[in-house]
Amino acid sequence: MRPLSARICRSLLAATLGLSAFVGQTASTPLPHTMTFTAHEKQITRGAGGRLLANIGVWSPDSQWIVYDTRPDAAGDVFTGSTIERVNVQTGEIQVLYRSTNGAHCGVPTHHPTRAELVFIHGPENPTPEWSYGPCHRQGVLLVEGAGPRPLDARDLTPPFTCGALRGGSHVHVWAPAGDWVSFTYNDALVERDLRDLGISLPGRPVRVARDHERNHDGDCFSVVVTRTTAQPTPGTDEIQRACEEGWVGTNGYLRANGTRQQRALAFQGQVVSANHQVVTEVFVVDLPEELAITVTPELAGDTTRRPQPPASVRQRRVTHTANRKHPGVQGPRHWLRSSPDGRQIAFLMKDDDGVVQLWSINPAGGEPRQISRNPWPITSAFTWSPDGRYLAHAGDGSVFLTEAATGKSHRLTPTRPGTEAPRAEACVFAPDGRKIALVRRVAEAGVESNQICVVTLDPGR
Repeated sequence: MRPLSARICRSLLAATLGLSAFVGQTASTPLPHTMTFTAHEKQITRGAGGRLLANIGVWSPDSQWIVYDTRPDAAGDVFTGSTIERVNVQTGEIQVLYRSTNGAHCGVPTHHPTRAELVFIHGPENPTPEWSYGPCHRQGVLLVEGAGPRPLDARDLTPPFTCGALRGGSHVHVWAPAGDWVSFTYNDALVERDLRDLGISLPGRPVRVARDHERNHDGDCFSVVVTRTTAQPTPGTDEIQRACEEGWVGTNGYLRANGTRQQRALAFQGQVVSANHQVVTEVFVVDLPEELAITVTPELAGDTTRRPQPPASVRQRRVTHTANRKHPGVQGPRHWLRSSPDGRQIAFLMKDDDGVVQLWSINPAGGEPRQISRNPWPITSAFTWSPDGRYLAHAGDGSVFLTEAATGKSHRLTPTRPGTEAPRAEACVFAPDGRKIALVRRVAEAGVESNQICVVTLDPGR
């Protein structure tokens, strides 16, 4: 893993001058309650090459830079990008923040909420047919201002396994709102490789492992799995065979039914098997203790026959029960569950009775799902909340939309564009200032189509 050059580190630092003044202040100006939006879209990147955004965390804290990866294929399905870059939304300046070497690939960068710090996926260096890029063979990398890249999660593939290290691959790393913990999805490399779990990494607790396997490495964080999955869930129960597409609940957790506050939680999609043996994706929540007590046990690290298990203090709960609906379960384009900033609503996509994918929400403490949008066309992308929690940004009908969380009214922000010119499904990401939305379109320039980053700037009427 090649360190950043001094020049790039200085550029990263220079571009974030004034950040200390930003931290602790209100990051956005609330949008008006009376909505008559006008908006304008600007293409930020140009030229040949691939560009893709993560589903969240693509903006710098000052809302001036967007981080992205450079997968070259049109669909973005092949993880072969070699750089992590960022573009300035005002000037169009592009900076290469990291370049992979030794046959490795990198992608899906997300930004720390307050610091000049990134985390992204890194594939194996010097890959072999037995150890090439894939769900079980990837890791997180931290890119810290002035310090260069560092491994997020440690790996230990030789028993007895090291507590705090992983034995497989981590993916889509996202900071908690407080900027202290990092969530990720996880596939074990040794046991039941196809099962997917969620994990968290705790910075400031480095893990060192023995070099008795060529793919072992240290990590800057203590990492643990926090969900419980099983290869064969019992039909009609809350057992799940896959945990994925998670999101942190609230900027300060959520209120439990008894009025006390759960400070840390992740909402996620969990696949259950219904009583009639149908696989249904439901909304789950895993409650995490404020101070995660780590007791070193064989279960936490796993063994040669069993995957790592969560700490005993973690609680996993099912929130939705939709098997009896006409169109059961979370459905639509691939998306990640997203909580409103106040933690009262977990938003997700599900079909209405007419089979149209709509926005829905549910309280993390439980209850019945509430339909938010009621559009004749389906929602076609992942979505994010505005910082004030009143709107959700998403794509549909070839356009970018804002939907009011309270009323379900949708506001078309951009003209309808057909086919590949429509906003891509991966991302529609609000900036911290609440006035800009980042997305990717397929744009033709000089007869060549490329994925380009665009920004919609909101000009709310009064």
